[in-house]
Amino acid sequence: METDNGKGLILAVASSVFIGSSFILKKKGLKRAGANGIRAGYGGYTYLLEPLWWAGMVTMIVGEAANFVAYIYAPAVLVTPLGALSIIISAVLAHFLLKEKLKKMGVLGCVSCIVGSVVIVIHAPKEQTPNSVEEIWILATQPAFLVYVAITMSIVLALILHFEPLCGQTNILIYIGICSLMGALTVMSIKAIGIAIKLTMEGVSQIGYPQTWLFLMVAATCVVTQLIYLNKALDTFNAAIVSPVYYVMFTTLTIVASAIMFKDWSGQDAASVASEICGFITVLTGTMILHGTREEEQQAASGNAALIFGSSESVRWYESRKSTNEEHLITLYSPEY
Repeated sequence: METDNGKGLILAVASSVFIGSSFILKKKGLKRAGANGIRAGYGGYTYLLEPLWWAGMVTMIVGEAANFVAYIYAPAVLVTPLGALSIIISAVLAHFLLKEKLKKMGVLGCVSCIVGSVVIVIHAPKEQTPNSVEEIWILATQPAFLVYVAITMSIVLALILHFEPLCGQTNILIYIGICSLMGALTVMSIKAIGIAIKLTMEGVSQIGYPQTWLFLMVAATCVVTQLIYLNKALDTFNAAIVSPVYYVMFTTLTIVASAIMFKDWSGQDAASVASEICGFITVLTGTMILHGTREEEQQAASGNAALIFGSSESVRWYESRKSTNEEHLITLYSPEY
């Protein structure tokens, strides 16, 4: 058993390294693509022609595969918290490779998010693994989970149709919220597919069940949506902030979705419930700190204006806006200069 846990630990750490690195590779690819065409944050898809972005995608797939296999050897309570390592790795690489620096409050926000997420995962209720796709289908069609899915899709549609045009470029929670909400549904579908593959390999074929293919279509739709909005988030916001916020929201929503679908909350003691509440509060605090840091950066940058002194009669400001490739020249005349 200790040997299996060791294998799971190594795979989980390797997964975090790959996933953390993938954020940086994709970010650099998005930057290159944005320089040659319409940026992903504004609906462009030129990043699909960028090799560096695909290198990031392959790296992320390898990381997710390692994470999936890690669950075979080690319990979730060991594997899931190690996902926080990807945040640290992403932040460190962003510091050296992307020159994206976190202020002290940003570091505090990252630490709060990690600590809160770890507390939630450690004290999260244990789920009962179904033995067939049909069992998962029964769980997926229970009233409580159908209500959860309806609420999730309503929020996603509201974010996409209403809030994204208004504040998608300034509020990191819009893009990350869409990714995380769809991600929780992805995990539920992927689990069903994993069980189907496992049972099929053991000789009990699940290919003939329509539920298997339905879960596959749901998973594919959710994954594509996640990728589109994760790319927009990476292209618009600091990678060192996108990574921890995405991790926090995705982990929290996945735990909630799993608890509703598999009814894992029943039988919890008061100590576990109290710990989970404290974890949620810590996570929310960290998220607010990170978002506040982002807003301060935007205000401080204010369009990355650079002051250039010309003659004694004028002051020229060159304002480089991230949303376009244009430079606006504003000449302010003042007798004081």
